Amino acid sequence: MASCSGASSGSSTLQNSGSEGDQKHVMDQRKRKRMVSNRESARRSRIRKQNHLDDLISQVGQLKKENNEILSSMGITTQLCLSIEAENSILGAQMAELNNRLQSLNEIIDYINSSNYLLDETEGTQICEDGFMNPWDNLYMNQPIMASAEMFMC
Repeated sequence: MASCSGASSGSSTLQNSGSEGDQKHVMDQRKRKRMVSNRESARRSRIRKQNHLDDLISQVGQLKKENNEILSSMGITTQLCLSIEAENSILGAQMAELNNRLQSLNEIIDYINSSNYLLDETEGTQICEDGFMNPWDNLYMNQPIMASAEMFMC
């Protein structure tokens, strides 16, 4: 009998070791499956990271290109602005000069209109009331004022 019970206890030990072996085998399979899954997840993560990096590099290139275009446009605009400011300054100086000339001419006209001039018809000269000859004799009266753009160029 002892041999019977010994045989049955030996087979139960074999069954236990068999089921422990199956459990270990199942655990090893799960562990391998988890490792494969983790490797695959890490690979996908690296691919996503690389794609994101590639997108960022592409975006940096595009932004640099746009930045250069904007800088170029700003340079052209600045040059145009400086050119227009210079032209405006020249026109302002011309306007001031013309205003001074106009004021002088208006003063001359006011002076002539305010004085009583007598015209000596025989000689063609103007004589003031006080008997002196007018400094603005006929040679210079009604002569056009010649002005040109070269006068205002620096």
